[in-house]
Amino acid sequence: MVPFDLLVAGCIAYVILLFAVAFVAERRARSGRGGWLRSPWVYTLSLSVYCTAWTFYGSVGRAATTGLGFLPTYLGPALLAPVWWLLLKKIILISKSQRITSIADFISSRYGKSTFLGVIATLVAVLGIIPYISIQLKAISNSFDLLVGQVATSHADVPFYLDTALYITIALAAFTILFGTRNLDPNERHGGLVAAIAFESLLKLVAFLAIGLFVTFGLYDGFGDI
Repeated sequence: MVPFDLLVAGCIAYVILLFAVAFVAERRARSGRGGWLRSPWVYTLSLSVYCTAWTFYGSVGRAATTGLGFLPTYLGPALLAPVWWLLLKKIILISKSQRITSIADFISSRYGKSTFLGVIATLVAVLGIIPYISIQLKAISNSFDLLVGQVATSHADVPFYLDTALYITIALAAFTILFGTRNLDPNERHGGLVAAIAFESLLKLVAFLAIGLFVTFGLYDGFGDI
């Protein structure tokens, strides 16, 4: 169990670190010294945004209980990866020529710039993403509660000002607004946001490897024992 004050201080320090990484990356990009942001390594690491907070409970949990049952989650992206650059190139060319900034714009522009279709696409995207965001926030808040030794309870039973998910949501929203959606310019690269995600990816890799080594050689006596 981690002391509450220490955990809060650690979370704040981590958020500040991410803000600092994003801020420095944006400053260097604006000054023309951000060539490293276009590195294939940074791009590849940024793709791990696919490995979300819920992955620690979802995919890891399925792997622990069903063995190879988690693989279909990643089979689709793995099969698409070799030809993804062809599709991505076409999407980028269309987005640049039509000055598209959202999936709703993209869909409506392919069908005569229909406003009605754009509204429908926006509603579907919003309604579809809400449950997904909810499980991410649940994963983060549940992890926080577990670390401080608090028994997981329904968020509906907790006053909103005591709900850790509220403050997590505010921090994530502020970060996204500052480094992701300040300007809806199709030519903007969001270098700060990409750099922060890539930095987080390194931490995720270290965390997964550390846990794997601990389980393999700490809880068990090597791979053969497992």
